[in-house]
Amino acid sequence: MYMAVIFYLSSQPNPIPQITERVWDKGLHTIEYGGLGFLLCRALIGEGIGWVRAAVLAACLTTAYGSTDEWHQLFTPGRSSDLRDLVADTVGGAIGSSAYVAARKLTQGAA
Repeated sequence: MYMAVIFYLSSQPNPIPQITERVWDKGLHTIEYGGLGFLLCRALIGEGIGWVRAAVLAACLTTAYGSTDEWHQLFTPGRSSDLRDLVADTVGGAIGSSAYVAARKLTQGAA
């Protein structure tokens, strides 16, 4: 569902202009893909994958999805594809997956 929302927003020439006009584009990419990395890591760990492998795989999957999103924007009127956006997506995915692992370890350690 989260990936569908990303796809939908990428299909718009200027989604949520109240935010996109005031917030740095790369920061938005980092936050958006941080959420995706977090959710992917959660799903992978839930499937029994170890936390290190899950975090790395989630970051890689986030980068792969970011690549397809940038490619998709090549064909979207009013949008453009940008390698720096993909870097922000990758950083966000790594932060998000790492944040999930850290949060999980903190909550399990407290239990």
